Parts: sequence; C-alpha cells; structure tokens
Amino acid sequence: MPTVEEKKKKEVIRLERESVIPILKPKLIVHLANLIEHSSDRAEFLKLCKRVEYTIRAWYMLQFEDLMQLYSLFDPVHGTQKLEQQNLSSDEIDILEQNFLTYLFQVMEKSNFKIATDDELDVAHSGQYLLNLPITVDESKLDKKVLKKYFEVHPHENLPDFADKYIIFRRGIGIDKTTDYFFMEKVDVIISHFWAWILRVTRLEKVFSRKPTPRQKKDPKKDDETISEEEDDELYVERIRLENMELSFRNLRSKITIQEPTFDRIIVVYRRASSRVNAERGIYVKHFKNIPMADMEIVLPEKKNPSLTPMDWVKFLISAVVGLVAVVGSVEMPKADLWVMFAILSTVIGYCAKIYFTFQQNMATYQNLITQSMYDKQLDSGKGTLLHLCDDVIQQEVKEIIISFFILMEQGKATLEDLDQQCEELIQDEFGESCNFDVDDAVNKLERLGIVSRDSIGRYYCVGLKRANEIIGTTTEELVLKAKQGSAVA
Repeated sequence: MPTVEEKKKKEVIRLERESVIPILKPKLIVHLANLIEHSSDRAEFLKLCKRVEYTIRAWYMLQFEDLMQLYSLFDPVHGTQKLEQQNLSSDEIDILEQNFLTYLFQVMEKSNFKIATDDELDVAHSGQYLLNLPITVDESKLDKKVLKKYFEVHPHENLPDFADKYIIFRRGIGIDKTTDYFFMEKVDVIISHFWAWILRVTRLEKVFSRKPTPRQKKDPKKDDETISEEEDDELYVERIRLENMELSFRNLRSKITIQEPTFDRIIVVYRRASSRVNAERGIYVKHFKNIPMADMEIVLPEKKNPSLTPMDWVKFLISAVVGLVAVVGSVEMPKADLWVMFAILSTVIGYCAKIYFTFQQNMATYQNLITQSMYDKQLDSGKGTLLHLCDDVIQQEVKEIIISFFILMEQGKATLEDLDQQCEELIQDEFGESCNFDVDDAVNKLERLGIVSRDSIGRYYCVGLKRANEIIGTTTEELVLKAKQGSAVA
C-alpha cells in the first residue's frame, strides 16, 4: 500500500524543451564516427566534420570581429578612453551602441538563449529555496534609454516589464539539491504554520494575506502547477521545498534534501545610469551558471540592501497591539489567569523575535549567496562572455549540421518533419539527452554548404561523404597544418 508521501502530488514546474544540444562536440563526433561501418567512410566523416567546423568558423569570423570591436568602445573598464580617442559625436555613439546591441542579440539567439519573460520570473519567484529575503533593484541607478531605444526598433514578444532597464537571458535547465539540517528554517516554517492557524482562528487572515494581481497574459507552459506522477516527466522539473514537507519537532534534528530547478546559464545586460558630471556609456554583460530559479534575484543588477518589509513592521505593530489588548483584558477580569497572560505574552514576544532573528539569519544567507554568485556562479563578464558566446554559436551550429548530415547519410531521403524527429531520436537513443532540434537552421546551413539538396517533392538528401569533402574543399586551416607539419619534418 503506498504511503501518504507517494500518494501526495508533486509540485513541479512545466518547461519547454531547449534547442541547445547538450553534448560535447568531440564526444558527438567520435560516437557518430564509431557507428559508421567502413573505416574509409569513417575517415571521410571525420574529415568532413573538421571542414564543416572550419567553414562555419570562417562564416562567423567577420561578424564576431565586428561585435568585439564595437564592444571595445562600450567596455565599462576601458571603453570611455577609446571613445574619447575616436572623437565621435553623441549621435554617432548612439548609432554604434545600437549596432553593438543588434549584433549581441543576434549572437544570443544563435546560441539559443531566450529572454526571460515576466511569467517565467513569476514562476521562479513563486517559491523559496536558499534566499528568503525580498530583493529589489534600485532602478534609479540603471539607465532607461539604451535598451528602450533598441526594442523600439527591434520589437520582441513577451518582453518583461523591466526590459527598458536590464535584460535577463536564460538557457538550459538543471537541478540543484541541498542537504542539510535546516534547523532554523524548520522552526520558522513550524512557527509560520502556527501563526497562520492563529490568524484563521482570530479571523485576521485577510488583513495579512497579500494576493498578487494576476497578469492578463499567462503562458500555460510556464505555469507553476501540480500534476500527478503518471504524467510525462520530460517537460517537468520537480520543486521540493520545506514549506510543502510534513515538519514536526520530531524530525527537527534529521537532515533533509530540498531541490530546485536551475537555469543552466544566465546572462544579464544593462547600463548604469549617468551622473550629472559624466555620461555613462559602458554596457555590462555578466554571465552566470546554475542559478536556482527561486533565487534568481542574486543575478539582478544594482540590488538594494534588504531590510524588513513594511508588512513585517505592520505584523510587529498588530502583534504588539493584540497582545497588549489581550493582557489588559485578562487583568481586568475578576479572576485573572496568570497562565493565560503568560501564554499570550510568550506568543507575541516569540513571534516578534521570530521575525527579527529570521531576518538576521536570512541576511547572513543572502551575503553568502552574493559572495558565491561572484566567485563560484559568475563565469565571466564583458569580453570574456562575448568570446564564450561566439565559440558557443560555432559549436552549436557544427553539431546541428553534423547530426542532420549523419541522419540523411544513414537513412536516405527525408522530409523536414521526419528529419527533425530522427535527429531528436538519435540524440535521445545514443546519448540519453533531450532537446528541441533546430532542423530549419541546420538544413539551411547544409544547403549553403552545397552538400544537401531537395528532390522534386521537397525531400532532403545528401551527397556522398567523399563528394561532400570535395565540395567544401581544402580549408585554410588544413593548409596551415600541412605547412606546419612540413616545416617540422624539414
């Protein structure tokens, strides 16, 4: 007979599959090559993979060079000096920064990053993980012009409310687990449940409850909802929180494991507000990894120092007033019960102490998380992030082309839909990974390379391996390698 825990429905977050291929390129190439029966074909396939990568890298080199040249003018560290050396007018600088943002957003899209929407952020913030403080952005310290101007020229769907101040790009989904005693957190949850019971009994629940105003547009695929175990798990990630566990003073001393979905990669883009003396032109690009969804506030720019919320102060005052009234009422009774007075005072003082000490502990946790985000979770910033993105685009494009060509080589002619399905099945069957394969982009690149064509009814087919290598031809990198080898022999 299943236990209560097994029967209990899980809290999950419903997500779309990502287009990024989560397989290292060397592992992908070697594994696919080993699936080819004849050694001669295997050698031709490995040569083709190298030529595809060299060609794709050459295609993007000019675009990436322009991106890096433009960023050098808006680097927060040295960009101001370079702009001064150029002697550019304000209008010319505006044009250049918009060109940089255009290149940047193109690279982000090619690297399968998506702009986080308000609905996705609502889902992320609907739960708590390690960060239990309300974190807000000091908007007065952020520029509100440069991104607003970009989106006026390049409109996007489902832009978040803060899109004029900063943009959060996200990609990939993972899981973060933390096992600990969580002693104070358990006590906090137990006291919160007891406080909620008191509010229900005294009918003060409506005074303290704060229901957020629902947004008019809601994507059902990004909804924080509860589903049964029997439903498909591919698009669902479970969230395990203290608030949903059966807690008691008995299991206060036992370790537990909490779990939260993570954004595998997050990139934040923003500009600081200009002062009256100096016009700020630097554009910040910061790159983070493995950020728990419920703790996503740690990547926000220009965060305000956390403090007790107005609601906490209201709870303080109401608790004190209710306790004072109850004590006075007990004293005025003909037979004052000291135990009742003691219980009331203990409850009120205990709750006020709980608010204060919980805040202090959360502040310490917040400081640790911020420190960790700076040293452990921040991958890079500025130029380093852009270089990483450029290489990431090339790796993804190469993997898409190799997988598509391999399927056509092994399976023969295929429609676009069949090719898409077979590529996803190959990734799942051979590597145990799941992704939403971007077949349109892959086929477009294969046609540009000239190694895939369409027949009269629209089915795609590829040329032979040897012919594919002849069509692409000897690359510059291969000539350089031959020259190096020749000089080494000599």
